[in-house]
Amino acid sequence: MIQAPDLPTWAAILIGCLVLGGSALTLVGALGLIRLPTFYARVHATTLGATAGMAAILIASMLCFSVLQTRPVVHEVLIALFVTLTTPVTLILLARAAIYRDRSERTPQVPSDRDPKQEKSIEVSSSH
Repeated sequence: MIQAPDLPTWAAILIGCLVLGGSALTLVGALGLIRLPTFYARVHATTLGATAGMAAILIASMLCFSVLQTRPVVHEVLIALFVTLTTPVTLILLARAAIYRDRSERTPQVPSDRDPKQEKSIEVSSSH
């Protein structure tokens, strides 16, 4: 049964705006995957787009079911918790794997794994 006709107009408009905004944020993140030049920028854009878009869509779902009072919003809270915890961890793991690969291939754009303070002391001691 569709219960959308039971939604008040103000709630339907707010829910529609949140779903549309969340979808737009997710689309921007997906476009960043296509348009950005480096792997690191692409991963960052999709992570932010997915997290922000997910938040807006879940808020819309929470609002919808709270107004309809059909069920508690436990599902949305669990989804938000799971995505919020796993997305940054995935980003870190992907970025570390890419940095390891780029350093082993000696890609010039990737910073070295040495501490910048140690490199300065090596430069100073080698110049004397």
